[in-house]
Amino acid sequence: MKILPTITTGFSGWQEKIEEIKELRLKEIALFPTFLKQEERKKLYQALKGTGVKSIPFVHIRSDMEIWELDYLVDNYQTEVFNAHSQKEYPYLYDLDKYKKVTYIENTYDPLEEEEIREFAGICVDLSHLENERIYKQERYRHNIELIEKYPCGCSHIGLAKDFQIFDREKKSWPEDPHYLKNLSELDYLKEYPLKYFGQFVGVEIENSIKRQLETIKYLKKILK
Repeated sequence: MKILPTITTGFSGWQEKIEEIKELRLKEIALFPTFLKQEERKKLYQALKGTGVKSIPFVHIRSDMEIWELDYLVDNYQTEVFNAHSQKEYPYLYDLDKYKKVTYIENTYDPLEEEEIREFAGICVDLSHLENERIYKQERYRHNIELIEKYPCGCSHIGLAKDFQIFDREKKSWPEDPHYLKNLSELDYLKEYPLKYFGQFVGVEIENSIKRQLETIKYLKKILK
């Protein structure tokens, strides 16, 4: 299991993370361009060229990504696995079938569907979502656990177990950033989950600085044994 610092693109600016990566001379990261449209992603790809990053093994793809973007990441950064939201929730706008067998479907706001998982490589377990399901949506939690136990988990997201039920899907906003880590102890719930749920590659999905993410990774390595 490899836990990777991640360029997240939610409430925080990705440009600051690029500068940190340069300063820290990081060679390997995960990339979650979750909130970036293509023109902004192009700027991000260009900015990455100015860093020392050699490997991005794990990327969270968007439904509006074109095949050239995935090809670019594989050819230039040796990307091994992708994760995507359910195609029912966010259908691909372009033909990405070439990468289906290395793409894992994430548990998000709707129950995982076995028929869809079979078309892809398996499941990307977002453990913060899973923990919220355990607390607030137990029927969906039991359903998803059954599938997680049945199919390969190739990668995962780890973050805070905030109450995602407060998310306003119409306004697409939260009253506070659910991905901002205040205390490392907020991740202690992860000790309750089997290591097989984490997969080969783990993306730290918090909006904090890369330096804070590296502190988080050290903490996670201590508690996840």
